[in-house]
Amino acid sequence: MTRAEPRPTIHWISPLPPAETDIAHYTARILPALSAKAEIVLWTDAPEWDLSLERYCRVKQFDPDTVLPRDFAAASSGSGPEVLFMHIGNSWVYHSGFLRLAQRIPTVVVLHDLAIQELMIEAVGQNEWDAPSYLAGMQKWYGAEGLRKGQSCLSHAEKGSVISTRQPGFELVLEKALGVLTHTQFARDAVQKKLPHLPCQMLPLPFAIDAPPLQHRASTGPLRLVQFGWIGPNRRLEQTLDVLAQMPEDFDFRLDVMGKVWDPHLIYDKLSQLNLGDRVHLHGFVPELILDNTLRQAHLVLNLRHPSMGEASGSQLRIWNAGAPAAVTREGWYAELPDEVAYFIDLENEAAQLHRLFSKLADDRDATRPIGVAGRAYFEAHHSPESYAQNVVALAKETALQASRDLALRLKSEEKAHALHPSLQERLTRL
Repeated sequence: MTRAEPRPTIHWISPLPPAETDIAHYTARILPALSAKAEIVLWTDAPEWDLSLERYCRVKQFDPDTVLPRDFAAASSGSGPEVLFMHIGNSWVYHSGFLRLAQRIPTVVVLHDLAIQELMIEAVGQNEWDAPSYLAGMQKWYGAEGLRKGQSCLSHAEKGSVISTRQPGFELVLEKALGVLTHTQFARDAVQKKLPHLPCQMLPLPFAIDAPPLQHRASTGPLRLVQFGWIGPNRRLEQTLDVLAQMPEDFDFRLDVMGKVWDPHLIYDKLSQLNLGDRVHLHGFVPELILDNTLRQAHLVLNLRHPSMGEASGSQLRIWNAGAPAAVTREGWYAELPDEVAYFIDLENEAAQLHRLFSKLADDRDATRPIGVAGRAYFEAHHSPESYAQNVVALAKETALQASRDLALRLKSEEKAHALHPSLQERLTRL
């Protein structure tokens, strides 16, 4: 009789639904596949979570400032090694506690955003982190210039999104890391360049792959444009509105914005100034079924980003899952994609290229079909939750093995040091 291989325990520290962040939904999407291959314990510092998650594993609430390694160990139920995976994104709302935890306890850091200046600066501003720790990290990793930039951001003289291109900040959450998991080659290269001795792996971001979508794109009526998700200044909504305002009078369109806009008053004022209020509709976050149905009807989904935060786009995976065509900025992870899976927009020629694209789609609604089909095929081939879960479990096992090797080497080194000091060894023996 073959003995079953020990199942590792993976402590998964992440935002959980109903948190309004794609990282929470990403966790829910991969949980069935991940829990089939390992014992999973979900950890959250939020007061509530979607109870349906407990069909697959236990969910435990914790205080990131007081939790200890033994608390995680006490929750283990697997027969094999155990490893902590902690998820870092760029939102202070969901990751400030994890930011503080990273300063205390070694974990595998799943780095969803390479540029986390906004997380750190807002965490300080919201009294969720202390300014001296932030500034010390900025000085350590970026020198006197980093310290000056950090001070400037804390005083609101500069913005974190602006300095992120040169001082992304990811190093500050990796000082105690056992390893790093990224979802882009761009992010992995950046981590390996700054921290060459830290194990770093890249896996394509997973997404639950639905049945091939039925398309419902209208051949008449307004051109249906969509933008969704967490929409900050880097998502180019203002620039898109400027282009739409410059289109010919007979350009018939409707833009549905589904998600949270960083400054709704600013956008409403801009819509009024540009006379676009009857064509652009801000919905806020909507249920996933409504969002997915809207994507299937869209002639074009706007997924532009500058500056890129070095992240893979869960939004783009949702777009591909719906078989919808997207316009993306040729930057960061998007620049790694094949040419045929999206409309690529170059930042230096953004307005002109968007204008031409809108005009093209107004003349031929079916022009986007090949892009949608190619994107869907690429998505199916590269973003399966099953293969992602298998690789995460393999990474957990390798991390645990490496930690055991490191411990053995440290103990061996200490034995040699004691051998060189007989008096110390004698005292230790008496103890």
